[in-house]
This record gives sequence, C-alpha cells and structure tokens, in this order.
Amino acid sequence: MPQHPPIVEIENVAFAYEASRPVLSEVSLAIPRGAVVGIMGQSGCGKTTLLRIIMGALAPTAGGARVLGQETRGLSRDALYAMRRRMGMLFQFGALFTDMTVFQNVAFPLREHTELSTETIHDLVMLKLNAVGLRGASRLRPTELSGGMARRVALARSIALDPQLMLYDEPFTGLDPISFGVIVRLIRELNDSMGATSIIVTHDVQEALEVVDYVYFMAAGRVIARGTPDEIRASREPFVNQFVNGRRDGPVPFHYPAPAYDADLELAA
Repeated sequence: MPQHPPIVEIENVAFAYEASRPVLSEVSLAIPRGAVVGIMGQSGCGKTTLLRIIMGALAPTAGGARVLGQETRGLSRDALYAMRRRMGMLFQFGALFTDMTVFQNVAFPLREHTELSTETIHDLVMLKLNAVGLRGASRLRPTELSGGMARRVALARSIALDPQLMLYDEPFTGLDPISFGVIVRLIRELNDSMGATSIIVTHDVQEALEVVDYVYFMAAGRVIARGTPDEIRASREPFVNQFVNGRRDGPVPFHYPAPAYDADLELAA
C-alpha cells in the first residue's frame, strides 16, 4: 500500500451496543491518503459499525479513531459537522430524495453547506452529473431511474462538495453486471481525479478486489487478515479462503448445529 500519511487511523477500537454484546474488538487499521481501501467480511461482522465510527456517528467503547487529522471522540457538534462536510457518503441503496429531481438531489448539499450563487450551483451540479454520465437525466425523478442510474446519481451527490474522504456502504448490492462495471470504474476514476481517499465496506469480495488497493478482512468483530488483493486471494486463513472462493463448508458451516441426523429420524418415527 502507498506510504502516505494516514487519513484514517483506528487504534485498538472496541465497540458494544450492550456490555454483553460486543460488536468490535481490538480493531486497528491505517488508511493512507489517496488509496481505495476495502473493509470486507460476512454480513454482521461489524463492517458498518466500523464505518459509523469513522464518520463519527458512533463513539468507540475503547480505543481511538483519528479521521482527517482529528480525534473523533469528544468533538463538539459543530466540529463533527465540519469534519463530515469533508466526507462523502454513498449509502447502500442511494437514499435519494424521491420528491426531488435528479438535479435537486445533487444540488442539495451545495445549497445546505455553501453560499454559492444559483448559477454556480447549477454549473457544479451539471459538472458532477456529467462525471457520472447522467447530465441528460437532470430533470428526471428517482422513480424514473434504473437501479444503476439511481446509484450513479447518489454518487454524484456524494462528491458534490469535493470530499477528501469517500465512504461507500455496500455500493455493489443489487446491481446488474453493466451497472456494476460502471460503478467500479467510477469509484476508481473519481477517487484518483479528485485526489480523494475511499473506503468501501462490502461483502461482495470478488467485485471489490477489482478496484481496491488494500483490504482489511473482518470476522466476528476483528480484523483477521489484511493485504493487497492478490494477498487476500492467496490467503490461507481458513475463513478468508472460504469466503473469497465461495466454498460451502469451512469455518462457516453449511449445516446449522443440530442433533445427529439419525436421532431426528427416530424422533419423527
């Protein structure tokens, strides 16, 4: 991974919604400026919780999170909002405002967080929509868009303020192969052209390995493997090997724990 100063540093972070239900345990990672980094693993392993800690929506139970040069713990409301204005977020299903047009959706953060003129906002929105190939759809509403188009509009909205840090929560879910290819290319191209840093949280391993520079692989609230895409593909860690190759049996068993099969048959008889 490129040796640049980390834009995100997570050190020995633990988190629990309840004392008896730990979600994260001793998670540490460092994400350098300019990289596209994947946080991968099975659903429920703590990926989205970690993303919420990075964006300051949750505070760690233990450990520290340093994002964009600031410790997130103890930030005031105003300081937290100021930090978030330097981030972009692409939600899993886009989260577009259905009563607004495509143009209005992309213009929303510019109108909320800047004092730019109407003309300047118009030009910036058209620039962002052109970057995702949807300038011609500016007057449509989300209900008139395909799933892939809606995801691209959401991406245009997330980069409206030229963020330094982009966060993607399951960006490939529900996309057809063409839309997937478009989104993968856009994530890479937009990251590099803006000089941004991107974090992709996903369980779509094969898809994400095509676009990321580095991977943190999680299971049961811990980072169990880390490395380049090639290193993750070649990993001998049992869970990673099973997950990357889609094997039926391994650390995650095919059969849910049950009594011996013969015993169940005897009970039925």
